[in-house]
Amino acid sequence: MSQSIDSTSPMSGGLTRRQFVRAVAAAVLTTTVPAALTACGSKGAAGTITVGSKDFTEGEIISEIYALALEDAGFTVKRSFDIAGSVIATALEKGEIDLYPEYTGTALLTVLKAEMETDPQAVYETVKKQYKKKWDLVWLDMAEAADSQALVITTKAAEQYGIKTISDLQAHASELRFASQGEFDERSDGLPALEAAYGAFDWKEHTSFNNGLKYEVLRNDEADVAPVYTTEGQLVDDAFTLLEDDKHVWPPYNVAPVVRGEVLDANPDIEDVLNAVSKQLTTKGLTELNAKVDIDKQDYEDVAAEFFDSL
Repeated sequence: MSQSIDSTSPMSGGLTRRQFVRAVAAAVLTTTVPAALTACGSKGAAGTITVGSKDFTEGEIISEIYALALEDAGFTVKRSFDIAGSVIATALEKGEIDLYPEYTGTALLTVLKAEMETDPQAVYETVKKQYKKKWDLVWLDMAEAADSQALVITTKAAEQYGIKTISDLQAHASELRFASQGEFDERSDGLPALEAAYGAFDWKEHTSFNNGLKYEVLRNDEADVAPVYTTEGQLVDDAFTLLEDDKHVWPPYNVAPVVRGEVLDANPDIEDVLNAVSKQLTTKGLTELNAKVDIDKQDYEDVAAEFFDSL
């Protein structure tokens, strides 16, 4: 997903208006927060909770919502955003950040390199137990929101052939054009996994396009089906229909905050604050938030603030 650019006017010294306001607010908090609160916390400024984010739109939005919730609860928050997904878990383990939103499937397969599991609660319990045991990292409550792998079909084709599930799709593959991104055809959790569960897909046409062009390709009637992730902002468009993975090939990717154990011990209120936010995160809601940034070109900070104010 693309990163947003702060379009607010620049202040003196190269700061945007939002950054200037944030700096002033941080200075005020530093001088007014009770000593009992400032005495505890993680590395860096006393009492400061460092919230990290991955380097894509959804990661920025969720992390900003968590940061706003913590600030609203009286914590001083430092933001360390746009960290590459390949290193963010290590940054948390080393104490460079104190918490960030992670996905259960990513933790299971990429971080822990564990066996495939498709039951959402089982995956959550596995990663929660292993993270605590290995690194003293605590998984708080997982949200209903899941950014999982999926297939999308144009609504026109779905209605024409009566397709609602991937099983339906497999039965009609010979009448449909598939737009891959190349690696999907080779990855063990891509087309090979689908064909192992559903049988071969005898596409009418099978071509590869750059991932960033897939929705344009579908809109231009150059293809009918493509692999996607379930919270991509473009999916708010009724022209596209997500297909049900009725044989549960893909693992769940529910989002949840992961917090360093020592930080949570020193600041136990973090748990209730972030669990209350996660309870409000849905897949549909994340898709809409992503769309505001990636399609409407709004600032992710403004989108996060609007959502938090609505809670």
